[in-house]
Amino acid sequence: MKLSIRDLLMQAPVVPVIQISDSRTAVPLARALAQGGLKVLEVVLRTPESLAAIRNIIAEVDDVVVGAGTVLNAEHFSSAEEAGCQFVVSPGLTEAMLKTAAQSSMAFLPGVATASDLMRGLDSGLDTFKFFPAETSGGAAALKALSGPFQSAKFCPTGGINLNNMQQYLSLNSVLTVGGSWLNPAELVVAEDWAGISELARHTCERVSNSSSAQGAR
Repeated sequence: MKLSIRDLLMQAPVVPVIQISDSRTAVPLARALAQGGLKVLEVVLRTPESLAAIRNIIAEVDDVVVGAGTVLNAEHFSSAEEAGCQFVVSPGLTEAMLKTAAQSSMAFLPGVATASDLMRGLDSGLDTFKFFPAETSGGAAALKALSGPFQSAKFCPTGGINLNNMQQYLSLNSVLTVGGSWLNPAELVVAEDWAGISELARHTCERVSNSSSAQGAR
């Protein structure tokens, strides 16, 4: 059965958005994030190493779900599927992308930034979207306003989100989770400080859990 992107995102406290320049770092990075509690990973297709990194993670790291990000066309879809991805993430939404996604076994998270984008996706039977680029599209306030007329839609905002502002998004009923690259900062990856990345992931999960508990107690 095809994986539901909504069900998948509901399992993810946050989604690390990972850009790999050296595929040899992919496995220890993924293990570090998983050990910190983050097991849904998006590897963006922005470098020549991206697909090799995805294959390595899928082959060597247990209990993680790997998706491809920055998927722009049918060729990217095909490459992601061949690499073993379970989901794909696109920065936007076109008719061609909708057609390709409908024929794919992978879950699809398309990007939207406007009401028109959202209406196109809803008309095509989708109900879960990436709000992107979140901060430069008006931030949590804009997403709250956009969610009002479209109460069946759920979102994973990405773009400019970090540990300091993520709660503004997670407090919205329409937001399932958030994504960002702050969870794998370049300086820690270059230093191969996998323990530091695990601790950052663990701290992030604790922040999300504590916030959820506080909201539930209200």
